[in-house]
Amino acid sequence: MGGPNQSSISEFLLLGLSRQPQQQQLLFLLFLTMYLATVLGNLLIILAISTDSRLHTPMYFFLSNLSFVDICFSSTTVPKVLANHMFGSQAISFSGCLTQMYFVFMFVDMDNFLLAVMAYDRFVAICHPLHYTAKMTPQLCALLVAGSWVVANLNVLLHTLLIARLSFCADNVIPHFFCDATPILRLSCSDTYLNEMMILTEGALIMIAPFVCILASYLCIICAVLRVPSTRGWWKAFSTCGSHLAVVSLFYGTIIAVYFNPVSSHSAEKDTAATVLYTVVTPMLNPCIYSLRNRDLKAALRKVVGRRICFRR
Repeated sequence: MGGPNQSSISEFLLLGLSRQPQQQQLLFLLFLTMYLATVLGNLLIILAISTDSRLHTPMYFFLSNLSFVDICFSSTTVPKVLANHMFGSQAISFSGCLTQMYFVFMFVDMDNFLLAVMAYDRFVAICHPLHYTAKMTPQLCALLVAGSWVVANLNVLLHTLLIARLSFCADNVIPHFFCDATPILRLSCSDTYLNEMMILTEGALIMIAPFVCILASYLCIICAVLRVPSTRGWWKAFSTCGSHLAVVSLFYGTIIAVYFNPVSSHSAEKDTAATVLYTVVTPMLNPCIYSLRNRDLKAALRKVVGRRICFRR
C-alpha cells in the first residue's frame, strides 16, 4: 500500500460533461443558470424565514439550514466547472481534489441528516400535535443540527483519509465534472478493497439509518392520517409532507444509483448523469418544491421580494 507521498500524480484532469465545443457552451450556460437559480432561490428562503416571525418554528429552522447547505453544496462543484470552461483548464491539484471531495460528501451527509430531522419534525407535529412545542424545543433543534455537522465531518474525514493513502501511478484523467470517489478509486494503482468495503458498509449505514428514520416517520404519519375521519384532514396532512417526500425520493434515488453498487458495475456516463441530478438539480428545485404548496412561506417570500422592489424605487 502506498501513501500519498508515493503517488507520482500531483494533479488530476476533470473531463467535464462533454468534449464538443458547442455542447460545452450550452452546458456552461445551463450550469450558470441553474447555479444562479440555486443561490437566489435558497437565499430567498433563508431571508424569508429569518425576517418573518411567524416562520420561527422548528420546521422552518430546519428548512433554512437545508437551504444554506444546498447553497454550499452547489458551490463546491459548479463554480469549478464554470471556471474550467472560462479559463480552458481541466486541472485540479491532488490536494484540491481531496478538498473538493471532502466538502461534496460532507454536504451530501448534511442533506441526508436534515431530511431525516425534517421527517421526524413532521412526525411529531402530526402524530403528537399537543406535545409538539414541548418536544421540539429550540435546544433540541440546535442539538440535532449541530450533531449532524459533527457526524457528517467525522464520516467524510474517514473516507478522505482512506483515499489519501492510495497511490496514483499513471492515469490522472477523471471522466467527471468534479472529484467523486468512484472515478478516483478506478484510477488508483493500490488495492481499493478497504475503500470499497467502507463505502458499502459504514457509508451505507450513514445513508440508510436516516432513510429508515424517514420511512418510519412517514409510516407513522400515514397511520395517523388514516385514522382521521375528515378528507380535508387527510389532504392537509399529506400536503404538508408531499414536498418533503418529493425531495427525499429524488435525493435518495440518485445517491443509491451512484454509490451503493460495486465499482466494476458503474459507467462514467450513468454516474455523471445521476450526480448532476443530486449535486445541481436537487438544490435548485428544493426552494420551488418547498414553497409551491406552502402559503406561509409564499407570503413571506412575497414580502421579501416586495421590500426589495420598494427599496430600489
